[in-house]
Amino acid sequence: MGAISDVAERHGLVVIEDNAHGLGGTYHGRKLGSIGAMATQSFHETKNIQCGEGGALVINDERYAERAEIIREKGTNRSLFFRGMVDKYRWVDIGSSFLPSDLLAAFLTAQLESFEDIQAKRHAIWSAYHERLAGWAAELGIGQPVLPVESNHPAHLYYLIMPDLDSRQGFIKHLAEHDIQATFHYQPLHSAPAGQRFGRVAPNGCPVTEATADQLVRLPLYAGMTEDELDRVVTAVGSYRLGG
Repeated sequence: MGAISDVAERHGLVVIEDNAHGLGGTYHGRKLGSIGAMATQSFHETKNIQCGEGGALVINDERYAERAEIIREKGTNRSLFFRGMVDKYRWVDIGSSFLPSDLLAAFLTAQLESFEDIQAKRHAIWSAYHERLAGWAAELGIGQPVLPVESNHPAHLYYLIMPDLDSRQGFIKHLAEHDIQATFHYQPLHSAPAGQRFGRVAPNGCPVTEATADQLVRLPLYAGMTEDELDRVVTAVGSYRLGG
């Protein structure tokens, strides 16, 4: 366990790492998903590696492994029984049916076996955006991703930060006119109906989060993207002017 989990443990807490978008990334040399006592991993269709719907629980602290297995086994000690560690197969805890079908597991396994190739293609597209759009972005005051030197990103998405909501909407419309789909990102959870009911928000809200949510736009990025498609996106983006 890392320093974060060590500090949490001293205070009686357990760090559960949300690594839904982070597979393949690192922080200070450590793989994302290995920092907390456990981590959640998403294989939703929008992720780098996907099977439509699905996910995984990564256990980094052996103290939680046996119970996680029981919960996965619908609350039973079935696996322990098959390994000869208990004499009866019984219901012993909460649980549910979390396992993917064999077909989805096979679909996912093939991608995991090609993970390095998939990531290399995504990183190449990400880097091409970052380098080829740098001059255009600097000229118009449009923000690009900032990469801390101690981290390696997973090339999950490439985004731009437009000056304001109007320019973001105008930019999306401009790309649509060139038959290119660009989208905004998630809306702040604290502003959602459930967030307002269940969350705890400062009196003045979260102004930086709210402003960024109105400015952020995502460009197309997928492993199968061709050079011609990449060129078409870069050309269309580069032809946009604020207020145009």
